[in-house]
Amino acid sequence: MTRGEDSISLFGRVKKLTFFLIAGVSLLFASACERNYTPKPRGYFKITLPERSYRKFDNGSCPFTFEYPAYGVINRDSVFLDTVPDNPCWFNITFPSLNGNLYLSYKEINNSHTLNDLIEDSHRLTFKHTIKADFIDESFLRTPQHVSGILFDVGGNAASALQFYVTDSSKHFLRGSLYFYNTPNADSIAPVLKFIRPDVIKLIETLQWNE
Repeated sequence: MTRGEDSISLFGRVKKLTFFLIAGVSLLFASACERNYTPKPRGYFKITLPERSYRKFDNGSCPFTFEYPAYGVINRDSVFLDTVPDNPCWFNITFPSLNGNLYLSYKEINNSHTLNDLIEDSHRLTFKHTIKADFIDESFLRTPQHVSGILFDVGGNAASALQFYVTDSSKHFLRGSLYFYNTPNADSIAPVLKFIRPDVIKLIETLQWNE
């Protein structure tokens, strides 16, 4: 075989090798394109939950006391849920580290505010969230301290995921509603809601009316 024939033969082998390499890469690319792409689930920022401990609320003027989580801060705003408070015992328990707020409103049962009217108002305010709620579960409450009422778990992307009212059925009526300072999203608030819910129940279980 002459030098020219060697060159032609070598060129042919290089050409074949190049062809097979291109074909192989094309095949891999085609198979990769045919794979089903599975998107990763949406992630959320990790939330550091505070330690669980409690303080006693007793301001000497409101006709009730209770225990509330130590990571909460009690404050009274001049505006309460877009309305002007008509009672000095309307206040908030703010949870700065969890970006939440528990609004508490107290009313004395009398001829102007009958028990039936107050209960109906509580149901109306809770069920106005049905536009965004997937469900509303009601849990009946009763404690040895003459406290009874209903706890509302509001599922879905409702503005308030947890509400309640409690009463002694004769003189006192207290309503609570939990809100978070972010766009309502059931998935993102789920860990925080799961953490706060037992503390709201703790508040109710330790609630005592001052006669």
